[in-house]
Amino acid sequence: MDIDARMSVLERSPFFASADRDTLKHAAETASELPIAKEDQIFRQGEEASYSYLLAWGRVRLDQTTSDGRNVVIRYLGPGDLIGTVAVLRRKPYPATPVAVEDGMTLFWSAEKKAMLIAAHPVLATNAIELTGSRLEELQERLREVATQRVERRIAATLLRQVRHAGRRVEEGVEIPFTLTRGEIAELTATTLHTVSRTLAAWEQEGILSGKRASHLVITKPHRLVEIAEQE
Repeated sequence: MDIDARMSVLERSPFFASADRDTLKHAAETASELPIAKEDQIFRQGEEASYSYLLAWGRVRLDQTTSDGRNVVIRYLGPGDLIGTVAVLRRKPYPATPVAVEDGMTLFWSAEKKAMLIAAHPVLATNAIELTGSRLEELQERLREVATQRVERRIAATLLRQVRHAGRRVEEGVEIPFTLTRGEIAELTATTLHTVSRTLAAWEQEGILSGKRASHLVITKPHRLVEIAEQE
C-alpha cells in the first residue's frame, strides 16, 4: 500500500478517531505491512509483546488457552481493530493468539515506534484508553450473561454482537460474513457444543436463521433474535 492507502485505512480506525492529517501521515509512514492468510497466527499467546498491529482488512479470532489446556474464544476483530496493543503498552506478554479467519492485511509498529507515536500525538493515548474501556465493558457484559442468563439468551446475544460488529445486509436477512462454527459459539457462550447445535437447529426450523449461505450464518428474523436475547 502507498502512504495515501495506509492513511485511508487508519482514518477508519477508532484508534485514530479525531486524529489530524499530520498524525495519520506520521502513523502511515512509520507502519510496516504484514499480509495474513486464513488460519495464520499473527503471534502466539505468551510471547513477548514486541509489535502492535492494526487490521486493515480481513477478520481475526482471538483464542486463549486456559491453564488446564482448554481453548476459549475471546472475541472477533475486524477492519480498524487493534491487535496486541494493550500488551505492548503494558509491556506484558501477549494474552491470546490471534488467528485469521479469512485472508487479510495488517499494519504494524514495533513497541518503540508505537510508544513514540502515542507520545507525539496525545489524541491516540485518549483513544487507546477509550478502546480499552470498551473492550472491558464487553467482557463484563459477557460475564454477566454467563452468570445470570439462560443459555438461549446468551447464544442470541452472542450472535447479535457479531451482527453489530460485522453484519451485512443480504437478500435473506443479515449475514455474519465469516465462518462462525458451533464450537466457537459454544466457547463464546460458555456452554456445550450439543446445546449450541440443538438451539441453532431449533432456530433454523423456526426460520430465525439459516446456515446455508457459504458456511455463513444469516439471521433471517433479527427481531426474533432480539426478543430471545431480551427475554427474562
